[in-house]
Parts: sequence; structure tokens; C-alpha cells
Amino acid sequence: MATPQFELSDPPSDAISAIKFAPTLLRLLVASWDKNVYLYELNGTSGRLLQTFEHRAPVLDVCWGENEEEAYSVGLDWDVRKIDLQNDAQTVLSSHTAGAKSIAYSPTHKLLVSASWDSTLHIHHTDDLTLVPSIISLPSKPFSISLSPTKLVVAMASRAVHIYDLKSLAVLSSQNGALSTESPGNILELDPWQRRESSLKFMTRAVACMPNDSGYASSSIEGRVAVEWFDPSTESQKRKYAFKCHRQTSPEGVDVIYPVNALAFHPVHGTFASGGGDGFVALWDGVAKRRIRQYQRYPASVAALAFSADGKFLAVGVSPGFEDGKEELGDEVVKVFVRELGDGEAKGKGAK
Repeated sequence: MATPQFELSDPPSDAISAIKFAPTLLRLLVASWDKNVYLYELNGTSGRLLQTFEHRAPVLDVCWGENEEEAYSVGLDWDVRKIDLQNDAQTVLSSHTAGAKSIAYSPTHKLLVSASWDSTLHIHHTDDLTLVPSIISLPSKPFSISLSPTKLVVAMASRAVHIYDLKSLAVLSSQNGALSTESPGNILELDPWQRRESSLKFMTRAVACMPNDSGYASSSIEGRVAVEWFDPSTESQKRKYAFKCHRQTSPEGVDVIYPVNALAFHPVHGTFASGGGDGFVALWDGVAKRRIRQYQRYPASVAALAFSADGKFLAVGVSPGFEDGKEELGDEVVKVFVRELGDGEAKGKGAK
């Protein structure tokens, strides 16, 4: 018997940029280039659209807040927005000076972090929005960010990676925000806990932190994934590695390389999923350096992935990545699939 997988009705009308499961309830937020954030409710075998939240420009990322009643979004309108999912109210918390690419929320530290192509991070304290948001300057344009329980990882252009300690970030940004009376201009001079050069030679597409707080994975446009650990010791750093994936052989025998657009760690087993421009999703055991399984090919490029909080469901957002050279959206190619995982389906197999 095949493991159940269902497709959500009423999907976005343009490319999907992000998918996020709620902290506890079986609900899903989807951000899209059609200028909307979509809220779906799932029941395990199907899902229904509850509401859409219209924005002024394409939405590039979305995340849940402290509970299922609030969310945050960023996009090409440059704004960092709080969305009240109960009454449809939107509040602009701050504005970047270029498109805002990524957003993430730390429930432990009550911190909201946005990353923009203006090469800055905005740091908000969601438990006290009277504090002026702090601005951290970056050396390069950020492509992706991810939070672990104690760390913030920022992957940027020029192969730059900054890792920040969230506790220090919370304390210093709170002090900085209390001293300032107006925004923008609230610059926080904070050195990262670590500065690294990416193990990947080509542009980073995604980064995702391990749920056990020990490291992170990153992916590139050149069909590769790298796995690294936070521990700066020489012994630990020797463990880092990168591997090829999401590559297909053409009928002419040519190796076709696809971007790895999405990464997501399983919250229970610590394995991770990758989604590529080839339309495939694969599960990996990053510690044992083994592929666990690869699922059937999806109808378009995999744009976003997310595991539910209990690890029982995997959401897959597919939309054209234009890897085939076509520049127009085809009919019904933007879809969201939800796969129910069987017992042990995402569990690592151990070393060979």
C-alpha cells in the first residue's frame, strides 16, 4: 500500500517561495510570487484553504510567530510585516531599502530576524515592539538564513557565512533598541560568533539548521549539498563534507545539473530532505552520509519543503524553476503536496 499523499486545492497562481508548518496545529503557510500568503488547514488526508493575505508585492518568505494566531512575512515591497491570522490585520514592523529575502522567528529568545538584499539584518523583539529594531550590516547580499535553538546562520554571496549566537544577539539588540528613539539608523555593531567560507563553490540557494543544534546543511545552484558542524575544533571541522545530488543524465548521455532549491530537517530523526530543480525530493542521513530514499518525480521544480512539528508530514511546494528554458508558466504547474510519512520512513539507516 502506497504511503498517502494528497494535493492541496486552491494553490497559489504563481511561483511558490516558502512553505511553513505551524508550531503545533496541522496548518500550513505558503508564500507566493502572486503577492499572497495562503493559510491552509490539514486533516491528515486532505487540506482546505482557510484564508489568503494579500500583499503589495511578491512575498519571498513567511514564518510563524509565537503561536498559530500570528505570522511574519517579507518580500519585494521591502517591508517586514506582522500578520494577525485571526482578524487579517497587517502591521509593518520595519522597512528595508531593497527586497527582503528571508525571515525567521526564535520562540526561545522572542526574536524575529529578517534578511534583505540591501545587505542587512533587521532584529525585532516581538515581546516588546516598542523597541526600535536593530540593523546589522552584512558584507554581502544574504541568500538564506536559518535558526537553531542557539544560533543564527546567514548564507551570503561571495561564499560568506556568518553564524551568530542568539543569546548575545538578543541581549545586545535589546540594549541597542532601548537606547534608540527612531528608526532607521539603529545600527548594531556585532561581530558574528563565527565567520566561515562556504564549502560550496557556487551560489548558495538554501541553508537549514540541525534540530539538535549541532550544525547545518547548505545547498547550491550546482547540484550539491554541504553538511557542517558548529563546533570550531579541528576534529569537528574535519567531519564537514559536500556531495553531489539532483543530477540527471540526458538521453544524449550528458550530466544535467539542477539547483538544490530547498532543505528541511526532520524534527525528530535529524535527517533532512532536499528538493531540486529536477523535480525530485530525497531524504538523507547527514551523519551516516547516506541517502535514505528518493520519491517519485514531481510535476515541476521543487521550490520549498517543510516537515510538520511532529515529523509525520512533509509538505512539498512545486512550481516552475525554468530549468527547461521555458519562460512561461504552464497550466496547473504550481502545486502543494502533503505526504504522510510512514513509521521510520525518515529515520536514518546508520553508517555503512
